[in-house]
Amino acid sequence: MSTQARRASEWTIHGERVVDDTRRAVLGIADVELPNGVRFEQYVLRVPPAAMVVVLDDDERVLMMWRHRFVIDRWVWELPGGYLDPDEDPATCAAREVEEETGWRPRTMEPVLGFQPMVGTIDQQNLVFLSRGAESTGAAPDVNETERLGWIPLTEVEQRIHTGEIVGSGSVAGLLAVLLAKANGRL
Repeated sequence: MSTQARRASEWTIHGERVVDDTRRAVLGIADVELPNGVRFEQYVLRVPPAAMVVVLDDDERVLMMWRHRFVIDRWVWELPGGYLDPDEDPATCAAREVEEETGWRPRTMEPVLGFQPMVGTIDQQNLVFLSRGAESTGAAPDVNETERLGWIPLTEVEQRIHTGEIVGSGSVAGLLAVLLAKANGRL
């Protein structure tokens, strides 16, 4: 695209160099130029896509995991989910992650939402699915993933977000999308 065809507010990327490249992330530094000509370097983190699931039972409770997140050093409620394997179907990944992490097998998988959690620095597609119900496999939850499981009433979700019990962007966005769908009669 020529410079003239670019939008007036579009940033120009003059290059990007890799600082660290691992299985789960590529950290780079981009050389960017603002529309007014100011040039600077910006860290960029590229992470594989992730998929998560709002598992909603017949009593309108959401399956969530109580887990410690060392980066923020807090215990929080989260939706089950994880990284997609290369070329993996997102719905397949989401269902696999629910079963691996919780011991529950989702009955259905409906796409709810796709989003980027931190577009100024991180490139990571997040996909949220809705499962209407789940069957217990009899397997115990993965001790490396969760301290315990809880079926949180959908009516309590907004308050738990406000009190900081639910803080992860995937969990917050997915749960709010489901609440919005319910409020608009789409659920």
